[in-house]
This record gives sequence, C-alpha cells and structure tokens, in this order.
Amino acid sequence: MLWLKAFHIIFVVTWFAGLFYLPRLFIYHAEAGEAVVRERLKVMERRLLMITHIGGALAVGFGLLTLWAFARPGLGYLQQGWLHAKLALVVVLIGYHLMLVRMTAQFARDANRRSSRWLRIFNEVPALLLVPIVLLVVLKP
Repeated sequence: MLWLKAFHIIFVVTWFAGLFYLPRLFIYHAEAGEAVVRERLKVMERRLLMITHIGGALAVGFGLLTLWAFARPGLGYLQQGWLHAKLALVVVLIGYHLMLVRMTAQFARDANRRSSRWLRIFNEVPALLLVPIVLLVVLKP
C-alpha cells in the first residue's frame, strides 16, 4: 500500500508541475510580440501538456489503486467526509486540466482571446485547490 501511495504522490507532483507552469507559458504567449517567440511557446506548451497528461493520468490511476487498497478491508474508508471533499476537489482539478487542453489548442491556432491579466488569475487556481486537498488528506477532519 505504501508503494501505491508513494507513486501517487510522485505523479501528483508531476501533474501539478504542468498545472502550475502551463498557464505561465500562456501568459508569456499572450504577451509575446514576435512570431518566432510565439511559435517556440506553442512547442513548449504542446510538450508540457503531454507531460501533464502523463502525470495526471498516473496520479489518478495510482490514486484509484490507493483508494481501492484502503477500502478493501472495509467500506468505512469510503464513507469519510474528508475523502468525499478531496475527491470533489480532484474532479475540479481535472476540469481545470481539461480547460488547459482547450486553451493550448486555442493558442496553437492563434485564437486566444484572454488577457494576460485573466491568465495570471487563472494561473492561481491549482494552488487554491492544492492547499485544501493536502490539508484534507493530512488532517482528515
């Protein structure tokens, strides 16, 4: 069980690295004036999104395996409120990830309509989700 938990944490870190940095690339992209810079950012965004997909998929996969391992002895684990709240926040995080997919495609087509100010605010969402997720898991209120 500890191996599953360890790999879950490793891939959560990988996933969050992409969730934190991809919107930052969007900010640079929105502010870029030169075509060569925008083209380079498109490549970086596409590659980072792939790494983010891998981290996210493996984080969710190992998370589900960890959940199964904890719930196997008895279903009481699945009835804890903190777990429901954590899983709800993870669903929001997956929605954020899907927004990044859509936005990466928009930037690739030069179709971004969002300001760098909006993107700076949007960039804070993963941190706002990370804090309660970690607190819920560690404190189990």
